[in-house]
Amino acid sequence: MPQQVRGVVAHKKSDPVSVETVVVPDPGPGEVVVKVQACGVCHTDLHYREGGINDDFPFLLGHEAAGIVESVGEGVTDVAPDDFVILNWRAVCGNCRACRRGEPWYCFSTHNAARKMTLTSGQELSPALGIGAFVEKTLVHAGQCTKVDPAAKPEVAGLLGCGVMAGIGAAINTGQVGRGDSIAVIGCGGVGNAAIAGARLAGASTIIAVDVDDRKLAWATDFGATHTINSREQDAVEGIQALTDGNGANVVVDAVGRPETFTQAFYARDLAGTVVLVGVPTPDMRVELPLLDVFGRGGATKSSWYGDCLPSRDFPMLIDLHLQGRLPLEKFVSETIGLDDVEAAFHKMHKGEVLRSVVVF
Repeated sequence: MPQQVRGVVAHKKSDPVSVETVVVPDPGPGEVVVKVQACGVCHTDLHYREGGINDDFPFLLGHEAAGIVESVGEGVTDVAPDDFVILNWRAVCGNCRACRRGEPWYCFSTHNAARKMTLTSGQELSPALGIGAFVEKTLVHAGQCTKVDPAAKPEVAGLLGCGVMAGIGAAINTGQVGRGDSIAVIGCGGVGNAAIAGARLAGASTIIAVDVDDRKLAWATDFGATHTINSREQDAVEGIQALTDGNGANVVVDAVGRPETFTQAFYARDLAGTVVLVGVPTPDMRVELPLLDVFGRGGATKSSWYGDCLPSRDFPMLIDLHLQGRLPLEKFVSETIGLDDVEAAFHKMHKGEVLRSVVVF
């Protein structure tokens, strides 16, 4: 039977969100109902609320979540009731051209639940990133559930569902940072600090954090940055070069996603180095670079979607590393809140006051 639960809904562009009754149907073939235990407040949810993704209002917000499988539909074999899972928005199809060439982390046809959650009026909701997890229970495709060790706390585990995985993956998967490498990370919010934590985990010897906020640079040091640059006080490119024998870093991660920061990243890398864009730009942004510089500096310029992760491979591994004390995921949790506090959490995030506010059920 369909269930009625509480969830956070965005009805109109830029309007405050509201907590409303959401109707969750029984799972259909290949679908799962998950009892959400925790869900992080991510910038992507704010983009949805502000109409920056699309106009398919009303949205059921939330996507960076962990919880317990309550029920499964026909044909579901990878997860079962009572499994502890992290939700993901890359439920790989196995059949698209990326999957067929052995690169499922680029899957171009990811799965979502076919059945729709609704308001009590019957109006269909658009779940953020096909998940919608600011809600007591949510309906997702089974492929969006990745089983992990239940010893991890939900408010910590769920962060791998988006921002933290994006940052760690930008460093390790996309940038391929290795032992003894140098890396600079521009923008030290949640994603940037996750890239720093990932670089430390990978064995980078020089980890340079760049931001305009000394508070965020202090967070970066706590996650493993060996050097910090406040780019309000010092030119970022010159600072990075000075810390790398005048050469620039092997990898530079732009976790902001603006033309100015991307240009800094491009010139702050070493010859034949790698630039990784993980910060999400807006549609109006443009970058102009001398084509001769693009050719002459060599190397690679990459964008990182979801940290180029494969949830079935990466989530269990990273949870294991966390439980071993090697990946301090708990440091990303600035506060735990309730559903009624999501709007206030958006304001704190916009002001840069928190790394992550996490809704706990």
